[in-house]
Amino acid sequence: MSGAYLDDASPAPTAEGAGDDIRIAGCGAWLPPRTPVADAVAAGLCDEALAATTAMLSVAVARDEPAPEMAARAARTALGRCGADDVSLILHASFFYQGHDLWAPASYVQRVAVGNQCPAIEVGQVSNGGMAALGLAVDHLSVAPRAGEARRRVLVTTGDAFRPPGFDRWRSDPGTFYGDGGTALVLSSGEGFARIRGLATVSASDLEGMHRGDDPFGNAPFGHRPVVDLEACKKDFLATRRVTQVIATSAAARDAAVERALAAAGADLADIDRFVLPHMGRKRLRAGFLKRFGIAEDRTTWEWSRAVGHLGAGDQIAGFDHLVGSGAVGAGDLLLWVSVGAGFTYSCAVVEMLERPGWAGTPRTGGAV
Repeated sequence: MSGAYLDDASPAPTAEGAGDDIRIAGCGAWLPPRTPVADAVAAGLCDEALAATTAMLSVAVARDEPAPEMAARAARTALGRCGADDVSLILHASFFYQGHDLWAPASYVQRVAVGNQCPAIEVGQVSNGGMAALGLAVDHLSVAPRAGEARRRVLVTTGDAFRPPGFDRWRSDPGTFYGDGGTALVLSSGEGFARIRGLATVSASDLEGMHRGDDPFGNAPFGHRPVVDLEACKKDFLATRRVTQVIATSAAARDAAVERALAAAGADLADIDRFVLPHMGRKRLRAGFLKRFGIAEDRTTWEWSRAVGHLGAGDQIAGFDHLVGSGAVGAGDLLLWVSVGAGFTYSCAVVEMLERPGWAGTPRTGGAV
């Protein structure tokens, strides 16, 4: 989650891979129209000074589209692009409310986008949900298929809509503005235009209280606060802890995820062509990633993401879809996806482009994408 711009240190267990030939066969994103940040400032919805600090231009704001429906729309795009008519597992990740209580949004995605009877499972981990689902998908595909079983494919989707009254996209998490949308990824064992070369997830559960604060456990959603206020929880958490130690704990886990994914891929940071990072405001992005790893903004998806907003669990898939669809990456390019979610968990994937798919756009020349 974006509130983890604080950084990390004694990393807990990690999931690493992928040794098998796990590929990306399709990807897709469905994003609603953008609302300019300047309009939000003029309407009194957003503080002007904070807007300047984030350097965000706009965020995607859904009208009445439910979060799972946006995920399903992205799924249909991803499945159509890879020509797949079936999958063996569906994993749906989300950050915020999916539109119904005691309901399974993964089953909705399955019904309207796929229509089969494979397992359809919801994945949590907040902002790291998409990457957590990616790790589970890789594990599923790494198991040898049973005799007579067809080639396995996994559909990973994310979908979020940050609507009031429970969430204030401009103020619930100061330093990050939240956008709505759905994303999808189709993974396969052995067919696809990109390959997962390395993957790692590291947990730092000592930080789980950062988004819990001093509030007691409640009996119903929004029982303590009518609107999500991550800043208040963080202040409560830091009141009894050394900020430097919290930063060190966060940084160590983040760095470990990056290092282990690169090691699994047999690559170094210098080998990476493009970086797909969380859609945070510029101040958080610089503090947590750009300065730490010496990454120039024009090697990231920043110029695009600053007009989209933080998509909850879907930043990495959406960023990848943008780079591929715009023609910004092609055969031989290495991409590093980095993610962080409340809890806290940190994930990193090294993705190698094997070819530019036929549906991708024409490569641009001159300037960042």
